[in-house]
This record gives sequence, structure tokens and C-alpha cells, in this order.
Amino acid sequence: MSTDRLKEIEARALSQKRLSTADAEFLSSISGQNIFELFSAANRIRHHFQGNNVDLCSIVNAKSGRCPEDCSYCAQSAKSSARIPAYPLLEKKQVLCKAEEARKGGAKRFCIVTSGRRVSGRELLKIADMISCVKKLGLLPCATLGLLTRADLNVLKKAGLKRYHNNLETSERFFPNICTTHSYNEKQETIRSAREAGLSVCSGGIFGLGETWQDRIEMAFALRDLDPDSVPINFFVSVKGAPINRQKPLNPIEALKIISLYRFILPDKQIRVCGGRLQTLNELNAFIFFAGASGLLIGNYLTTLGRDYADDLQLISELGFPVR
Repeated sequence: MSTDRLKEIEARALSQKRLSTADAEFLSSISGQNIFELFSAANRIRHHFQGNNVDLCSIVNAKSGRCPEDCSYCAQSAKSSARIPAYPLLEKKQVLCKAEEARKGGAKRFCIVTSGRRVSGRELLKIADMISCVKKLGLLPCATLGLLTRADLNVLKKAGLKRYHNNLETSERFFPNICTTHSYNEKQETIRSAREAGLSVCSGGIFGLGETWQDRIEMAFALRDLDPDSVPINFFVSVKGAPINRQKPLNPIEALKIISLYRFILPDKQIRVCGGRLQTLNELNAFIFFAGASGLLIGNYLTTLGRDYADDLQLISELGFPVR
């Protein structure tokens, strides 16, 4: 590996100059003991743009299962036979109970997540009411409600929504391998509509589905063009009965390398590690920040367990990072 080349690319990232495909391919090729040079550089970029603050969010699975979409990685999809809880939209009291739990657990943001292609008009109004109440608790309300229109998003913005989340999931090339019931373009249009509605945007993807490093690079460049504020990085976790349930887990070092790559390509963004963190990284969980991450999803995920809020807060404190 050329150390000078890495330093040159780091300097460009620090000055927010757009990295080229060749730059990204060089970063993705780094291996062996040189990987720690990559992590160190990504850590410096993180510190330059984000300081040592860690941004914490939590979610509630407000409507679970029975999804007509065929996303192959998802235990809630139409193709899944996974034994997971399936229920309609939760009542406001239930959602606010989870929001209060998240607030006490240290979260700054709270996201209402629903399964399905998109929520109905009636559900949208109920969720708008929930968002107003979440805001009154002192949390920043976020939502993941599918492929919404600009008009839908305006309703949520008026109710107090701060951020809308919709993942690209992977590259445009690889996307048809994991979903055929909606398009990559529909996802991009939803993200653009959220931005046009004046909302902060959260968009990232899931790794370990069989995609290549080129796919990972292409998605990072697509996100760079869409300009989200927060980029969630999820690692695939096999769930028995899900359409994809025998995919070989990512190596922990490879997972950390993905975090670093995204920090280089999206230097000033909130790189947030979410689903599959503990299952994939195991004992290397604490390394996410030193590999470039600056945000964390705490608490439970949609259909898999996370870990206790206090455990993550203790980890962050022991590393010397203040919670934002």
C-alpha cells in the first residue's frame, strides 16, 4: 500500500473535495496490517467534522410484518416465513411509552417505523399526531413510513417531523437482486421529496447481502449526490424464514472497513451504525468510532434485539466520547 496515496486522499476528504472512483477503489483494496492506517485516517476525518460527540437515536417498530414488498433481506416481507410479531399500527400511548423509554435511555432522536410500501392516509394522520407528542417529550422526531409523496411529507413536517428516513439499501446495479416490487428511482424520489419539504434526510443501506465493493462504492456516490444528513450503516443478520437467511456473515474487519470507506466519501455526514452491529462486530463493537462512525442506533431494532441502553452509554463514556 502507498502511504502517500492514503495521506493524499485523506487530505482531499478533509478539504471536502470529491473522491474519485479510483480513490474509493484504492481505499477498498487496503488490507492486512495496513487496514489500521485506513481506520486512523477515517478517525481523523470523523474528528475534524464531528468532533468526539456521538449522536444517538432509537426506533419503534410501530407497524410490523404483513408487508407486500419482496425485499429479500427483510423478515417482514411478503416472501418471508419468519416467525416475527405482526400487528397493525400501534396506538399513540404505546408509541409514546417507547419514546419516553428511549429518552430516558439517552437517545436524542426517536424514529417511528412502519412496514409496507407506504402508510395509508388515515395512518399518516395518526402518526402526525404521534410526532407532535414525541416532540413535546423533548426528542427530535424522525419517521420511516415508506414511499411518501411531497404532500404527505408536508403534513408530517407541519406536525413537527425533523427527519425522514428512506434507505437506498445498495447500489442501483445490485438493487434488483434484493427487491423487485419497487424501484431504486422511487426511493431516490422519496428522498428528494423529503428534502424539498424542508426535512433533514437519513439514508444509507444494508451490507452483507452478496454485493461487491463496487456496489458499496456506487451507493456511497449515489448518497453523495442525494446529500443526506445522516447515513445509517446496517449489517445483514440472518433470520430463519427470511428470503435470504444463509448469507455468510461479514467479517468484523470488513464491516469496519465499510464504515471507514463511507467516512472518506461522505466526510461531513453523520455516519450512523445501526442494525446488525453487535451480531457482526462482536468484541470489535467499540472500534466503530475509531473507524469513522459518529452516530449510533441504540435499543432494539425492528425484528432483532439490540442491547440495553445503559450498556451502550457506558461504552461511549468509557471511550471518552460525550453524547451529543
